[in-house]
Amino acid sequence: MKNTIETTPEQVEKLYASMADKLVQLKKKTGKKSLTLAEKIIFSHLDNLDQELNRGSSFVLLRPDRVAMQDATAQMALLQFMQSGRSHTAVPSTVHCDHLIQARVGAAKDTDVAVHVNQEVYDFLQSVCNKYGLGFWKPGAGIIHQVVLENYAFPGGLMIGTDSHTPNAGGLGMLAIGVGGSDASDVMAGLPWEVKMPKLIGVHLKGKMNGWTSAKDVILYLCGLLTTKGGTDKIVEYFGPGVESISCTGKGTITNMGAELGATTSVFPFDKRMVPYLKITKREKIATLAERYAEFLRADSDVEKSPEKYYDQVVEIDLSKLEPHVVGPHSPDVARPISKFAAEIKEKGYPDKLSAALIGSCTNSSYEDISRATHIAKEALDKGIKMSQPFLVSPGSEQIHLTIKRDGQMAVLNSVGATVLANACGPCIGQWKRDDIKEGTKNSILSSFNRNFRGRNDSNPETLSFLASPDIVMALGLAGRLSFNPLKDELKVNGSTIKFSDPEGPELPEKGYATGDLGYLPPAEDSSKVTVAVNPKSERLQLLEPFKPWDGADFVKIPLLLKAKGKCTTDHISPAGPWLRFRGHLDNISNNMFVGATNAFSGEIGKINGKPVPEVAREYKSKNLRWVVVGDENYGEGSSREHAAMSPRFLGAAAIVTKSFARIHETNLKKQGVLALTFVNPTDYDKVKEGDKISILGLKNFSPGKELEMVLTHEDNSEEKIRLKHSFNSEQIQWFKAGSALNLMKNK
Repeated sequence: MKNTIETTPEQVEKLYASMADKLVQLKKKTGKKSLTLAEKIIFSHLDNLDQELNRGSSFVLLRPDRVAMQDATAQMALLQFMQSGRSHTAVPSTVHCDHLIQARVGAAKDTDVAVHVNQEVYDFLQSVCNKYGLGFWKPGAGIIHQVVLENYAFPGGLMIGTDSHTPNAGGLGMLAIGVGGSDASDVMAGLPWEVKMPKLIGVHLKGKMNGWTSAKDVILYLCGLLTTKGGTDKIVEYFGPGVESISCTGKGTITNMGAELGATTSVFPFDKRMVPYLKITKREKIATLAERYAEFLRADSDVEKSPEKYYDQVVEIDLSKLEPHVVGPHSPDVARPISKFAAEIKEKGYPDKLSAALIGSCTNSSYEDISRATHIAKEALDKGIKMSQPFLVSPGSEQIHLTIKRDGQMAVLNSVGATVLANACGPCIGQWKRDDIKEGTKNSILSSFNRNFRGRNDSNPETLSFLASPDIVMALGLAGRLSFNPLKDELKVNGSTIKFSDPEGPELPEKGYATGDLGYLPPAEDSSKVTVAVNPKSERLQLLEPFKPWDGADFVKIPLLLKAKGKCTTDHISPAGPWLRFRGHLDNISNNMFVGATNAFSGEIGKINGKPVPEVAREYKSKNLRWVVVGDENYGEGSSREHAAMSPRFLGAAAIVTKSFARIHETNLKKQGVLALTFVNPTDYDKVKEGDKISILGLKNFSPGKELEMVLTHEDNSEEKIRLKHSFNSEQIQWFKAGSALNLMKNK
């Protein structure tokens, strides 16, 4: 059997043809005369139509059209899939080698080093792809989300991906959702995918962007408005007359960074700006199909007329009045318009001098993005002005790389001082070997990336990371300082003065995208001849052992491992950067567990009374003791990496109790058999004291919607009882009892 990896017109037409009947039935069932776009896509992908569809409470079973994985998360996802017993994946699936290339010197050298250092992992991933029928994109081929947009995404489709920025494909009208590897392995094994029926945020766009304002500013503004937890368990759907003023790749920028809202995903309706993009990327037939079935690929007309009837929350943005924004440091929701940035820099004492400027990543590396930035660079070069600090450029794909090289943008970037990095994530995810700044040195960087948590980009907690559009990054990079406002300021360097004009750039290449070896390898024709082997002595890869099932008893007086204070993202729980090399080895990757978390009692980072958190956890594990972690708001925001759930489970976590969870991480914990629980009263977080023993009671009657009880036994033997709630449904409770979702699947 040979898997079809491509998104074929036949697959797309089959889906579109089925939508009419399904949506008629579901309108009758729900009593709705009109539907939003998100509802249309969800309803047309239901595993069965006989499901409750209550937003914010019902769990629905869906059938995704495809799965995409990046090389860091694919390792664990495929190790789990290999235990399913299937000979081939049930849906088209791909692996993209974009995370393991460390940025240091430049594209060619860095890629060569990565291939040498990661050969064992790449060989494993390619052999699994050959064995089970997945498409394989080689190191240097591009960042997963850009490659998916260029090749596989299509309006009205449903995709899951093992990366939190999977929603990038929403720029092409697809519901694309970030998940953990266990969810991906389930879908590849032929099981439906389960998700809480999201609530809906409607973003009404009116007006038209002008001048220095770009698509990036839409999402930067929205992050400031809604915050990093404002989108949790919600889909952000864009509508209104302003939608068509944004290019297809610009839409992708917006939906990509919707992940920073904590949103399930974000999506744009099919419109005329998507057609030329589909055609120039050799998907003419899919473009024609989308035009024919357009009524199913956008919200019904009454939704736009009366949005408050159909969305749970409505936000309006006037694009004509929107200013360029800059966000940061340390969180993507610390936002302000550039007109107010200089005053804030002075007020808060941020280092004004830039130590690095970075353009690219999966969020902003389109032809349009690079062209607009290059327009600014050309004006600077005409005055003899170049970058005075490191300037790094990360192309999104080999297709983009080849095209900007052919069309001259690459030469301009090089002339202005760029180091062009590999077509990979690089500094955006912490794969940046930085030699110019010593760790602990306070400094400011500005990038067009999507995430800026403390220490994320360069492992230096004193680096202040700010985010903006490529246009703003280029202009401020040329100025060498954060306080420069290109909308009104003149730049004076070496006796030259320049007032930049508004940036311009073509949406798509006039000559089409350049062709060449784009780095794709199809699966083997005969998978029976392929062997997948894992060396038992490897420090990079490790076959998985099943977690033990629940023993049927409550957890009584088990240790509190850590009380985490403040922001505790997946970067804090399981950092990337140099740790990426262990993503396929659960034991070794667990040595980074909570090394970035702040101890609420001592203020130590990653330590308990001077000892690294994983060391303390291993001591408990050696004594067969389970343990509990207590967390703050929006615990586990950020990346989809399930290692932030698997490492705690591996080292003995019984429960994670927080004020609130980010969606993907909460699901990942459940999948691994860890109790993900929240305080009924968030202020009970303050009652947890150092040295507490914790009991989780009521597990024998564990059921959906029923509270559990936590008893804190303090060091003076006094006790406090705390009410806990959860979002487990019946199936998820079975995951807990079986020890993990994978155990339950294997036992069926």
